[in-house]
Amino acid sequence: MQILIGIVLAVIAVLMFELIIFSHEFGHFITAKKSGVKVNEFALGMGPKIFGFTKGETAYTLRLFPIGGFCAMEGEDEDSAEPRAFNNAKIWKRMIIIVAGAVMNIILGFILMFIFVVQANGYVSTTVSGFYPNSVTANCGLMEGDEITEINGYSIINSRDLQFAMATLNCTEVDGTTLEIYKQDCASEATSYYSDIIRSDENITEDKAEELYKILVDGCKKINATTDKESAYGILTDICTSIRKEYDGGKAEIPTINEREARKRYTADVKVLRDGQSLELTNVQFYTFYASKEDQEAEKTSVAFDFSVEPIEKNVGTVISQTVSGAWSMAKMVWTSLVWLVQGRFSFSELSGPVGIATAVKYTASQGLQTSFTDAVNNILYLMILITVNLGIVNMLPFPALDGGRFVFLIIEGIFRKPIPRKVEQYVNAAGLALLMMFMFIISVKDVWQLATGTMPGM
Repeated sequence: MQILIGIVLAVIAVLMFELIIFSHEFGHFITAKKSGVKVNEFALGMGPKIFGFTKGETAYTLRLFPIGGFCAMEGEDEDSAEPRAFNNAKIWKRMIIIVAGAVMNIILGFILMFIFVVQANGYVSTTVSGFYPNSVTANCGLMEGDEITEINGYSIINSRDLQFAMATLNCTEVDGTTLEIYKQDCASEATSYYSDIIRSDENITEDKAEELYKILVDGCKKINATTDKESAYGILTDICTSIRKEYDGGKAEIPTINEREARKRYTADVKVLRDGQSLELTNVQFYTFYASKEDQEAEKTSVAFDFSVEPIEKNVGTVISQTVSGAWSMAKMVWTSLVWLVQGRFSFSELSGPVGIATAVKYTASQGLQTSFTDAVNNILYLMILITVNLGIVNMLPFPALDGGRFVFLIIEGIFRKPIPRKVEQYVNAAGLALLMMFMFIISVKDVWQLATGTMPGM
């Protein structure tokens, strides 16, 4: 049964990917048709033809390998005397045809995002509603009611922006002797003291556990509000004493706080809206932990939210706003990632080609299957939204062989009122295509190596 489910998910992923390719090529196709440009073939897939038919002047084909597609227009890559050839169309028509593929990918991203969003029972905002007892951020200036609007210069308009900004933070060493970290340690020790009691007693009642938790929460709030280490430790003592007394009347063993000169922390400058005023909080520390014993030995840290955010009720308005903001955030994330890649903030090892994408699809699907088949499909859907938006943006980069490179040639033609010699354009595009193919080959080899060695990012 598991194998059958895996096959069904693989088919769904392939169909979604082909939908992305179809939308891109259909953008070129429909605008070419509406502009009077002759289309010789519209193909889905690459390689040998499996099935095809001709209607009017255009051949429609389905090809063997589901890794692409094309819209072959007369006079697109070579001069043609055909009056309805691409090279003979008005320049503004050719511009529309060229950008239509990317536009259709972005439109598809909005549609898929709507399908993804509309299934949710509700949404989450970027406004802090509370902190966990051992919260790190609560000791670094963040307060309940703060609406997070920016993290390290990255604008935050929804929870996806918040997740992306958090996921791209850098971990650094900070001064381990500060009051903020001392208070964090006190709150963390108090939380551990509470957790140890709860875990050790299988017969503890829910009411009793809630009473102990209230003592913990109220005490940690007092720790966060202290202005010196002595007061913070005194409140830690009071918390442990009160929890033990309420639990069984025994004497509490008070934890000790071991200060260190340096600590690893994910930090950022955070802008918030507080009571209608924009404030910038510098060097806000986020909850930093080791996901496993292996990660601890390798000193590989992870970051997580240690605060809750206010919910957003689901209605027609919020569905639409979440769809629009979600698609916009996805496009912004893709563009920012490209900029950061050029700046060196992302390494070569974090890039992925077809092998990496296929692995990511399999991984996200398997993660979703841990809860339900629907979650697995939605995980694939979300990844496909990222891919279609990515394709739309990357394909319009001003690089030879991409639509963006062709668009640049048209701009030059429009400025000088004379097309670039066809041979020059062909040589430039051929060189660009060769570089792209070489780049994709290198990325694919890297993906296979990481897959074989178990070092694929995020896997």
